[in-house]
Amino acid sequence: MSRHKPFWQAKTLQQMTAQEWESLCDGCGLCCLVRFEDEDSGQVIPTRVHCRLFDPQTCACSNYAERRKHVPDCIKLTPGNIAKLPWMPLSCAYRRLHEGKDLPAWHPLVTGDPESVHEAGVSIRGQTLNEDELADPEDAWSYAAWDLLEDRSGD
Repeated sequence: MSRHKPFWQAKTLQQMTAQEWESLCDGCGLCCLVRFEDEDSGQVIPTRVHCRLFDPQTCACSNYAERRKHVPDCIKLTPGNIAKLPWMPLSCAYRRLHEGKDLPAWHPLVTGDPESVHEAGVSIRGQTLNEDELADPEDAWSYAAWDLLEDRSGD
């Protein structure tokens, strides 16, 4: 019996179709958090404050197609820029595949269940507040989330 490898094991990020590329997103929401860069160390620190377009219950962008129109500094992930984004979560499929690792066991492409990322406790579902709720953008520092720097891959 012939067994085919799943596309993420058989192709490079550059070889993937747009649909395959988009399907790599596990829906954790970690990349949609407001971040600060420590001036002394250069370390990028996430907060528990999310982008104004992020829906904290679905863990998805509420206007993905036009996100850059409404949030000009939103970064579009591509095979060409993932290496230049060291702040991406350690559990991120794009980062993991770029680094030669496989998808974690809880990833929706592995389990076939889009809820598996939430059930595994990897997502930020219901744990954040909207940046528009802050009186001043710098107030996000009060919600620094050092724990989100940890690798949530489980391997």
